[in-house]
Amino acid sequence: MNRQLLATLFGCVALLLATAADASSLFDGSWNITFVTQRGDCDPAYRYSVNIENGVITSPAVATFRGTVSSSGAVRASVTVQDRKASGSGTLTRSLGRGTWTGFSGEQRCGGSWTAERAW
Repeated sequence: MNRQLLATLFGCVALLLATAADASSLFDGSWNITFVTQRGDCDPAYRYSVNIENGVITSPAVATFRGTVSSSGAVRASVTVQDRKASGSGTLTRSLGRGTWTGFSGEQRCGGSWTAERAW
C-alpha cells in the first residue's frame, strides 16, 4: 500500500511539474520587430520592441500592442497608435520570425511584411 501511495504521489508531482514547464513558451523573451510598408502611403517602416511571456506578446513602449504566439510559433498581433492601426500574422522560429500585416494610417490603407529577431 505504501509503495502504491508513493508511486501515485510521485506521478502527481511529475504531472504538476510538466504542466508548470508547459506554461512557459519556447519563444519567451525580448524581440525586435520591423514592419515594412509595401502597399499604401504609410511610413516606410515601423520598429517595435516586444516581450513574449507564456505565449502573450506585449510591448513596453506601446500599451496597445497585443498578440499571441502558439506553441508551434504561429503569431497573431495587432497595434493601435494614434490614428494608425495594424494587424498581422506570421511565424516565429527559435530566433527569427516573419509575416505580413495590413492596416490604416489615417485614411490610408497600407500593408506589407514584418520580420522579427530575438534580442538575446
